[in-house]
Amino acid sequence: MTDMYSKINELYDRRREIELGGGDERIKKQHEKGKLTARERIELLLDKDTFVELNPFIEHRCSDFGLNDKKGPGDGVVTGYGKVNGRPVYLFSQDFTVFGGALGEMHAKKIATIMDMAATNGAPIIGLNDSGGARIQEGVVSLDGYGHIFYRNSIYSGVIPQISVIMGPCAGGAVYSPAITDFVFMVEKTSQMFITGPKVIETVTGEKISSEDLGGAKVHNTISGNAHFSGESEEDVLEQVRNLLSYLPQSYQEKPPYEESATIDNDDRPNLSDLIPFDSTRTYDIRKVIKEIVDFNSFTEVQKDFAKNIVVGLARIKGEVVGLVCNQPKWLAGGLDIDSSDKAARFIRFCDSFNIPLITFEDVTGFFPGIKQEHGGIIRHGAKILYSYSEATVPKITVILRKAYGGAYVALNSKSIGADLVFAWPNAEIAVMGPQGAANIIFTKEINDSQDPESTRKQKIEEYREKFANPFIAAKQGMVDDVIDPRDTRIKLVQALEMMRFKRESRPNKKHGNMPL
Repeated sequence: MTDMYSKINELYDRRREIELGGGDERIKKQHEKGKLTARERIELLLDKDTFVELNPFIEHRCSDFGLNDKKGPGDGVVTGYGKVNGRPVYLFSQDFTVFGGALGEMHAKKIATIMDMAATNGAPIIGLNDSGGARIQEGVVSLDGYGHIFYRNSIYSGVIPQISVIMGPCAGGAVYSPAITDFVFMVEKTSQMFITGPKVIETVTGEKISSEDLGGAKVHNTISGNAHFSGESEEDVLEQVRNLLSYLPQSYQEKPPYEESATIDNDDRPNLSDLIPFDSTRTYDIRKVIKEIVDFNSFTEVQKDFAKNIVVGLARIKGEVVGLVCNQPKWLAGGLDIDSSDKAARFIRFCDSFNIPLITFEDVTGFFPGIKQEHGGIIRHGAKILYSYSEATVPKITVILRKAYGGAYVALNSKSIGADLVFAWPNAEIAVMGPQGAANIIFTKEINDSQDPESTRKQKIEEYREKFANPFIAAKQGMVDDVIDPRDTRIKLVQALEMMRFKRESRPNKKHGNMPL
């Protein structure tokens, strides 16, 4: 006679079978590749004993191509919710030991369901991707499944933070979901992303390349810009995800989490007056300036190896989360090119979506010149920066550290496109172009007619700098709110953030703008 206890035992037997995924042999192969299982990854990511699994008993409904007699526990994906740093998150983790993590109809349904729950309840969604792509045996329904996921990625963009972690292969249509999400993490040497794999490329174009050289972590973090973070191991990457979440609100309806900073008696930063060379042609590392201004050890750089001429990332100032957009004079003299424009614009829009104040440290020579840049669409790409700043309604503060020339000065959060506050250091040069170039154009005749052209050139450069390229000229016109002592920079930012904590600003009612993509 069957009783409740036998049914309970049957329940646990079924759960144990599901938790084994593809079985011991396939789990062993996964480990031999240096990869963890879907459930091991969840355990590492979430706070201890907080994971609640949903839809574990779902199975595929396909009976074609021999699938009718093949079981697929959980249909190759584990979904549910738990906590990171004590705050709720929703997640899915693809199981490569079951059908190679390939996405089928029910697999997609589980992911779509957990995404809907995340959006409904206002919490981040995290995808741990490890999949061979669409399940070929299921045909068009697997492609339809991808469509349901892409749709949710799109409509929930800016509603809840979306994070993709690539922990194995991610090929074909599968790569479009991570591309829509806010941040993409990759594991070095074991994760790849590409539309068409090496074999297809070789067949079609004759080009030979390895999977790693085509779409590995290094490629996407340095060349393509498709990824934002990478780590040497899965453990390292999952710890980075936990760190990133500590800066993010649960949804667009919240502000970022405040974290009490260590007590500081004095926010004065005496080292700042010596960190930047007074000579505007000399280079320096903007990260040293950032480190001096933000709370100790709080800067998390985003896309640090892509478009190095601009540095973006999240940090805290007196416990408040801020997004930083900073020119990097060490690369291309801090000039803006196509890639850095894309990098900055997307980060600005992310911060605005989730109520993260924006601080811009400006030292820019202009937009990078060259035929390749012009033909590559620098006009369109550069316009993304000014569009993003103009559209943003979060508190926006600019600190002009040294140079602010031409259209780049305007684009990088100037007063005219909506900056709330613009500060300038006393050595700042704000002008249409640098004094050297301007003097050569304006005073060509005087310089050429002079008995000592070089001496005259130097004199005219200084004349131009005094009349046009100093911060007090812009301050007279209201384009700079204050010229500040560099040592007071952190103090001014702390005061500004406190003053604008409850800022509210609306834009004209419309369906949406048409960003220059």
